Amino acid sequence: MLRVGILTASTLGARGEREDTSGTVIRELIAPIGGKVEAYQVVADDRAAIEDVLRRWSDELRLDLILTTGGTGLSPTDVTPEATRGVIEREVPGIAEAMRIEGMRHTPRAMLSRAVAGVRGQTLIINLPGSPRGVRESLSAIVEVLPHAIEILQHRPTDH
Repeated sequence: MLRVGILTASTLGARGEREDTSGTVIRELIAPIGGKVEAYQVVADDRAAIEDVLRRWSDELRLDLILTTGGTGLSPTDVTPEATRGVIEREVPGIAEAMRIEGMRHTPRAMLSRAVAGVRGQTLIINLPGSPRGVRESLSAIVEVLPHAIEILQHRPTDH
């Protein structure tokens, strides 16, 4: 079982003015790999708020995986990558590259994603796009490798 947190960055969602359909897609896609959502929150597009949740979920809840959705584009309010970089200790660039490559198969707009992935302690943090379609495409590209990545990160016995 993977202990997962879903953090949605959406100012409209935080105000209750938009339903978080992307979080639902994440739940659906992580279930087959044993992902159990143990934390879920919607916050405004605010760097400090995003960083606070990422720190708490990594350091206090010690989640295996945190998947963010939203705030990865070019809008001035899109600050999820900056917040993620502010808390991670090491980047895992191949994950974000794989997501962009898969996205480019569907739309050239995927190259505009600034999503990052990285590690804080023994928690893997990955930024996903904000749209349900973008989440589905991006997460589908990487979901199968996530259990192995977490096993390695947490020093669990694994086949290489």
